[in-house]
Amino acid sequence: MKQLYIAILLVTLIGPGSCSKKGGSPGPNPPPPTVTTFTNPLLNSGPDPWIVKKDSFYYYTHTLGNRIAVWKTKQVSALSSAPTQTVWSAPSTGPNSRNIWAPELHYINNKWYAYYTAGASPDLATQRTFVLENANADPLTGTWTDKGQIRDAAADFFAIDGTVFTYNGNNYFTWSGHASATDNMQRIYIARMSDPWTLATPRTLISSPQHAWETNGAPPAVNEGPQYLKNAAGKVFIVYSASGCWTDDYALGLLTLADGGDPLNPAHWTKSPTPVFVKKPASGAYGPGHNSFFKSADGTEDWILYHANPNAGQGCGDFRNPRMQKFTWNADGTPNFGEPVSTGVKIQKPSGE
Repeated sequence: MKQLYIAILLVTLIGPGSCSKKGGSPGPNPPPPTVTTFTNPLLNSGPDPWIVKKDSFYYYTHTLGNRIAVWKTKQVSALSSAPTQTVWSAPSTGPNSRNIWAPELHYINNKWYAYYTAGASPDLATQRTFVLENANADPLTGTWTDKGQIRDAAADFFAIDGTVFTYNGNNYFTWSGHASATDNMQRIYIARMSDPWTLATPRTLISSPQHAWETNGAPPAVNEGPQYLKNAAGKVFIVYSASGCWTDDYALGLLTLADGGDPLNPAHWTKSPTPVFVKKPASGAYGPGHNSFFKSADGTEDWILYHANPNAGQGCGDFRNPRMQKFTWNADGTPNFGEPVSTGVKIQKPSGE
């Protein structure tokens, strides 16, 4: 009886599976399956989204109205869980104290520059473009120094959505502005820079609203949010937002620079006659626009980051949220953005994440 009792006790303690060669304990729990997809939107709110990659990190920002904050992440699809830091807050008074819009981060000559739009009063006529400088390697730390307004002294009018790109060894500043103090149509201008906060040339007009799809909500008619894009062969484009953001028909247009062309020569830019990215109500994407671009973590894929409203009639406010999707290239070298992907639909994460 004693032997039987011991046998029963051993089976109870060790478990019946241990008595079989093919059995054995199951071991530790297996790791959870790797999540390979994400869904849009990336955040609940985020107008005018901008992203840039330096080393292994992406830095993201969007319009907050009274400050500039930066998100830092290795995975854009996980933006909602990324740490964020307010790097600059608007002063209580002055030319850059109101309506802080469309911030962008650029790494130029081993320093960070934050380009943004701001004004002096609720009157939007005072909106201009400004820039901050930070010599620290990580833009979430260090000191941001105010480098002032970026202006063409001969045309110091309404100016928003400033961005910088490098072409043939020169930096160019492009933005949306008015032709005069009394004209309120928004056009795309460009100038060459002598340093990251100074224009070396007068502004040059390269795009005005001219097609019906660029004039929804007019007056005023709008071309704004210019963004530089280059394909693998080196062909240069500017993707811009057209029509009023207060309409559901805010959309993206395309300017193409002639091969070897001069960015300051308007004749070297060609405008596509139709928009390249438009609303899709069935996908919960109204007024898609004001975009930026980035490469996947491993550099093999091209992605567009843009904002859109989830419902009709939501206009230019904080309902606009950031979405992203992969895009391809047409046989002629132009970008093919497809159509907005539905919110809530699983999308494969960028390659390398």
